[in-house]
Amino acid sequence: MKVEPFLQNATALNNDLDWLFRVLDTRIKLHFEQDCEYRDIFELPPPVLSEEPSSYARFLQHYQFNDAERLVFVLALTPYVRPQLLDVLFTRNSVSNRDFTEFGGRSNSSFGGFLPSAETALFLLSGNDLTKRFSFHYLFDADHVFAEHGIVTLEKMQPGEPHLNGILSVPREIIDLVTAGKVSRPTFGADFPAKRISTEMEWDDLVLDSETLESVLEIKSWLAHGDTLLYELGLVKKLKPGFRSLFYGPPGTGKTLTASLLGKSFERDVYRIDLSAVISKYIGETEKNLEKIFQKAELRDWILFFDEADALFGKRTKISSSHDRFANQEVSYLLQRVEDYPGVVILASNMRANLDDAFVRRFQSIIHFPMPDAKERLQLWRSAFSAKTDLAEKIDLKEIAGRYELSGGSIMNVVRYATLRSLERDEREIRHNDLQEGVRKEFQKEGKTI
Repeated sequence: MKVEPFLQNATALNNDLDWLFRVLDTRIKLHFEQDCEYRDIFELPPPVLSEEPSSYARFLQHYQFNDAERLVFVLALTPYVRPQLLDVLFTRNSVSNRDFTEFGGRSNSSFGGFLPSAETALFLLSGNDLTKRFSFHYLFDADHVFAEHGIVTLEKMQPGEPHLNGILSVPREIIDLVTAGKVSRPTFGADFPAKRISTEMEWDDLVLDSETLESVLEIKSWLAHGDTLLYELGLVKKLKPGFRSLFYGPPGTGKTLTASLLGKSFERDVYRIDLSAVISKYIGETEKNLEKIFQKAELRDWILFFDEADALFGKRTKISSSHDRFANQEVSYLLQRVEDYPGVVILASNMRANLDDAFVRRFQSIIHFPMPDAKERLQLWRSAFSAKTDLAEKIDLKEIAGRYELSGGSIMNVVRYATLRSLERDEREIRHNDLQEGVRKEFQKEGKTI
């Protein structure tokens, strides 16, 4: 196990935790009118992180937190990394013999340390100054980066209780990232409707026409040089981060494989979201389902691959009912969310015409994956079989490739069927009839005959 990432993060976090301790000490002294060398906590500058190589520093730099945001983030992290730092907030009021209400926060039966709340954060930032307090309420608004990206969330309070009494919480993924430097992969399920896809194949195994391949190389170029273009060359002020591409074409023409190879080449996980399975009949649920994916993806720099994209991003309906109106709102929300995602997003569809034109215009590339021609099919046939099987002498792959218009996916289905037939005979030779029957079955799926 490498020690260096832990050391880098520990060093950076130590500096910020020391800063938080000094700010907390200053706030308490100012609050109780004790001798203090500062008149305001913001006279204590945060540690400089510009030269820090840690994932903790990169996380802060990515979100460009101001001093108040950074302070709240460190406060929310403290119970997970240095809980004893907040023990000073257990100080009791000698007059009422109870905790100081203005400190907010609490402990619970399973954790004896102090759990800071939004009230704790506001006390730290503003003390008793009501004007300052109100000026920092934005930190806990629904449209703030904390809430929008699930960085710091508030415990939901019971009806009638002040919502700012909610305990500050940081997701496990972020804690892993800023401490260990990496996060574990999530498990597919109702709370995370996406599956990781990968491939053992290489770029040489991908058969595409030259125009399609050239367009795919544009995405590779972005993955290799996007950060340089945006940040070193300063174009981040003029260009939106991220890259959005539409893959369209018949099933089995290489869309999923291409996405998998892009991830493999740049050591980025690729997650496939089947929109037809994610869409909910309940108003607002689709947004919630997909937001969970976006929040996790941003922390890990995933490539997001939306399969059957026209299920959600298709032509927007005319408003004839309240349900239509909410459905269109969901589409508009997702359009904006995809556009704001700083990584690579790929949408796949069988037909480009099925997608809303306003959405397509927001893409950096639109790539057609056509059915392979005879030359490409021959290449697919020749590379499809196991090296441990033999083809019967009667089989002419050039003739088969020229006669039967099949996608790469369909060709692999034929190879699977024919190879299994040979194994059932306890043979390693694939016969012409095996291939013919496999082709017939593939044509039958599409309502065609040989």
